[in-house]
Amino acid sequence: QLTILHSNDIHSHIDPFPDNDPRNAGQGGAARKAAAIKKIRAEQENVLLFDAGDMLQGSPYYNMYKGELEFKIMSEMGYDGATVGNHEFDNGLEQLVEQLPHAKFPFISSNYDFTNTPMEGKTIRYKIFDKGGLSIGVFGLGIELEGLVNKRMYGNTVYNDAEATAAEMSFMLKKEKKCDLVVCISHLGYKYKSKKVSDHIIAKKSKYIDIILGGHTHSFFDNALKYKNSDNKEILICQAGCYGLRMGRVDYFFEKKSKKKVG
Repeated sequence: QLTILHSNDIHSHIDPFPDNDPRNAGQGGAARKAAAIKKIRAEQENVLLFDAGDMLQGSPYYNMYKGELEFKIMSEMGYDGATVGNHEFDNGLEQLVEQLPHAKFPFISSNYDFTNTPMEGKTIRYKIFDKGGLSIGVFGLGIELEGLVNKRMYGNTVYNDAEATAAEMSFMLKKEKKCDLVVCISHLGYKYKSKKVSDHIIAKKSKYIDIILGGHTHSFFDNALKYKNSDNKEILICQAGCYGLRMGRVDYFFEKKSKKKVG
């Protein structure tokens, strides 16, 4: 069994919502999530934990500490990786780079080219994890920054086409690196009325991705959404809302000898 835990769009919400909040009274909070992660890790041997971006911006903690606190807390929770959301650019690349040493986990970003920016060399395009003899390949997709983020904040960052990057990375991980499972951590957003690229589009056009852990659109899914890819095989799309109110969990079951996915 492999358990994947995921979060997205926490937006610096470290404390639970106040008891007088009209919608989310007393919900969320980093301490509650940390306790849940600890409990799951005690029960399950093979656990991976990812974040799909926008960890930062949205509470006085960010205004005061610029991301230091968020990254330290995520490191304490034992995150295995995160992708870069648009709000990670809010204070500019220099300030983001200053905070990166507090993150004891890699930033996995496959379609942002940070050459000739302060972020050059600070991210990786993919990572392969070994859990219980299973090989899990992970890559990350970021959203188009133009028109969404002030150019001063992202500087010379180049956005490469998400569909092409997804096809390239998933083929490489599944076929060349022989991964048993391919995970896309995405900050593209679930679905749009326009033709803007989204998890929905990536899922239907993909061949080699098994699961998309999404973000950006603050979508609350009670269960993973099951899609058919371009080969008519199942692919899952997940998203865990926002502000740390939920944490996503997907359990995969594999046959021990063949490593074939059975559920």
